[in-house]
Amino acid sequence: MREAALRVTRPRLAVLAAVHDHPHADTETVIAAARSHLPDVSHQAVYDSLHTLTQSGLVRSIKPAGSVARYETRTGDNHHHVVCRSCGSIADVDCAVGHVPCLTASNSHGFVIDEAEVIYWGLCPECSVRT
Repeated sequence: MREAALRVTRPRLAVLAAVHDHPHADTETVIAAARSHLPDVSHQAVYDSLHTLTQSGLVRSIKPAGSVARYETRTGDNHHHVVCRSCGSIADVDCAVGHVPCLTASNSHGFVIDEAEVIYWGLCPECSVRT
């Protein structure tokens, strides 16, 4: 946190540990996990910490369509995600390799593009067995 010019606080430490221990967790899961590290942490302190940690780049927020925000500590590597259409589980997918035309914008509209965000959708192994 100090390298990101943030003051180290107990709520921020608890939230960072919770997100690290529960990748792709929603806010309610982060709150519950943070309380296992710091029982008296408030909802507002967790929300504030998530906001600050996300703004500083220590935490990444992803928002798959139809889902609440999810949080992870894997940042800075431009990885992608696969999301189950049935249960909503999420897993990391390393950046695409080989010929990847969808990662090159057909028209940049003058933007200097430095990142692409891709979400793959499908059924996780557990849900695909049930169908």
